[in-house]
Amino acid sequence: MSLDAGCCPNGHLSCPPHPRCPECGEPQPETVDLADEAATVVTWTTSYATPPGVREPNTLAIVEFEEHDVRLLGQVDGDVEIGDRVEPTYTEELRDPEAGIREPASQAWDGYRFSPS
Repeated sequence: MSLDAGCCPNGHLSCPPHPRCPECGEPQPETVDLADEAATVVTWTTSYATPPGVREPNTLAIVEFEEHDVRLLGQVDGDVEIGDRVEPTYTEELRDPEAGIREPASQAWDGYRFSPS
């Protein structure tokens, strides 16, 4: 599975991809896969009051992919500090599909977390 960021002709990236670049307004016809790239923790927090089905406690971090100048927010496996290197890790269930108020089959539960590298 890929972790795509949209890329416009001017080289600006946004994740998730948008039809038009949030920075310059140009179309974003290309994508860049960030799944195999390391990032750096910019800041992080731990939530102890999580939505139904989300693990508790739940550590979240804003990470920066320096090579592409794009930041993402995501769950973190393990302990991190500002400046730590992390890698995207594909996860089949980011939350318990049975704990939500919608039918489990109506939503995708997979995605990426960040793990210390």
